Amino acid sequence: MESLIQAWYVFRVTFAHYPDVQYVLMLIPFVLFFELPLYFVNWMGVFRFAIKEAVEAPHTPPYYPQVTCAITCYAEGKAVQNTVISLLEQIYPGHIEVIAMVDGVQKNIATYRALKELYAIMPRYSNRTLTILPKIQRGGRVSSLNAGLSRARGEIFLALDGDTSFDNRMIHSAVLHFQNPDVVAVTGPMRVRNAKKSLITRMQDLEYMLTMQIGKLGFAKLNVINNVPGAFGIFRRTFLQKIGGWNTGTAEDLDLTLRIKKYHSRYPHLRIDFEPLAVSHTDVPETFKDFLKQRLRWDGDLWYIYSNKHKYGISPATMGWKNFIFLLWYGILFQIIMPFAIVIYTVYMAIVLPLHIFILSMGLVYAFYVCLVLIQYLLYLVVISDRKWRDCSAFLILPLYPFFQFIARVWSAFAIANQIFNKGHLDSAMAPLWVLKKGKQ
Repeated sequence: MESLIQAWYVFRVTFAHYPDVQYVLMLIPFVLFFELPLYFVNWMGVFRFAIKEAVEAPHTPPYYPQVTCAITCYAEGKAVQNTVISLLEQIYPGHIEVIAMVDGVQKNIATYRALKELYAIMPRYSNRTLTILPKIQRGGRVSSLNAGLSRARGEIFLALDGDTSFDNRMIHSAVLHFQNPDVVAVTGPMRVRNAKKSLITRMQDLEYMLTMQIGKLGFAKLNVINNVPGAFGIFRRTFLQKIGGWNTGTAEDLDLTLRIKKYHSRYPHLRIDFEPLAVSHTDVPETFKDFLKQRLRWDGDLWYIYSNKHKYGISPATMGWKNFIFLLWYGILFQIIMPFAIVIYTVYMAIVLPLHIFILSMGLVYAFYVCLVLIQYLLYLVVISDRKWRDCSAFLILPLYPFFQFIARVWSAFAIANQIFNKGHLDSAMAPLWVLKKGKQ
């Protein structure tokens, strides 16, 4: 430790006559404490995955439990047929039960009729059943999921969105994890189905590669998966019923994940896994305006969940030390504090530093992020990607990605502030206001 202090002293003395360099060095602690540890966790997860794939021989004994796919539907229209058909055509010998819950069916009659049309093709598929569950009163996504859970007969329960489709080996790949009795939930990569629509969809496509795929793979190796997405979550049904299903309110996916984590202290071997081959495809906002609206809800809900709904439950006594520390680091530090730190730090530097030093500093920050993203992208492409030629196209927009990250984080700070002062979680498209007010707080 003493030698490091001495080295740092010599370093500072060396550059004492170069004040411009000293200003730039202000960035080092910020970068080290905020960014590098997260990327290292991701990279170590990728390396461990690669070594396991290369060393361990695949061993997949027959395991084909009945599966229930619960699809929440609201205003998808004909598009919901693609979702259902992608499930009916799964390469999986076990029984697949599809339950489609149509929320507010009187206002979404087009979606209901599109689902009913599928009854005509059901004789083509063996060992598959389709149940349509129309809900007269709109109760929101949570209401639909719990309704599907109450009707489910499968050992494995999939909570899915009506605008999401799946690779035909998704169920087979995900279900194998449940042979381990400690596994209670599994998630997989989400790909952007409409990536070619606009520049903002291409950016989100790259974001999903680098965060929802490679990021979750790293977290899974440490057994600290941060969130099972609401659009694509796979659960052991008995465990899900034991903890009471979903709670009313926004960010129901993060809420459920945190409730699962609260069992880690009593059951330290309990696991949430990630399966790279369980691939789903979803549509993302195609305009910058719609993107900002989505992230306003997503990022604002983070504050609501951490500071309101789970403010008394986040502790090592319930979650275990590993999940507790990771939640403080990634959930609180990285997702809540860091957006404000970026805004404050950038404004401070713009005011204090001479213009040429500020530009130099921002250039170094940009170069640093480009290097990190490039390493992350190459690891994803070489080790994880199952569509390498398709994913190679993302390389062309890689230089723009740090700007996208910066905008997203600045907007995240605004979204969190909006939640703190305006209670933005109550204004949600996920459920009517009367449902949210009556839900559990």
